Amino acid sequence: MTQRDRHRIAAGLADRLPYAEIARRLDRPTSTVSREIARNGGPTGYRPEQAHRATERRARRGTPALAPGAAAPYGELSVTLDETIEMAVRMGLPKMMARVLIGLWLSEEGRLTAAELTRRLKVSPASVSLAVGYLAQQGLIRRERDPHRRRDIYVVDDDAWYHSIVVSARQTVEVAAMAVAAARALGPDSAVGGRLGRGGAYLERIAQDTMESAERWRGLLNTQER
Repeated sequence: MTQRDRHRIAAGLADRLPYAEIARRLDRPTSTVSREIARNGGPTGYRPEQAHRATERRARRGTPALAPGAAAPYGELSVTLDETIEMAVRMGLPKMMARVLIGLWLSEEGRLTAAELTRRLKVSPASVSLAVGYLAQQGLIRRERDPHRRRDIYVVDDDAWYHSIVVSARQTVEVAAMAVAAARALGPDSAVGGRLGRGGAYLERIAQDTMESAERWRGLLNTQER
């Protein structure tokens, strides 16, 4: 959210506009506007300049102090880092996993060691270890071994999109198979068996279509601009 957006929120509050109307004028979800107001003083205490500074502080939280004259590690994106993490959380990622994933995505080379993630995010090594294990299992990142320094490097690249979709689709296939097996055990003519059977068939078809589509369009991830 830009500073101009925040001034428009303040103007809308001064005019006693509903949150939904303010959100419509900003072309943003009402939930985004309500959270912005709630975390920055509420409808009577909202101040756009203070809200903007507070968001910048939240965005920088978890990154090391910069040396004089050094550029921010995420450049102009640092202001929206907190909001990006919140979006990942709304999509289903636990917050620590979201912080680690977004930290990797916004790093220059898309690859960091566990120690580098710990320093950037200012969290414990155990938290990073749990997060990277989960993200690797979901296909969102991959692990590489540094043969020279005997350490793991965690990598996120273009193929992460493909692997994440395939992993999710395969998990859906497993759920579908369990539902179909349960339907057979209960009898397809029973109410529960019929419901499970239909659901399993639906999930299996959707998962298969998803995997075929992911494979069909995978080349887009490897297309280099000339």
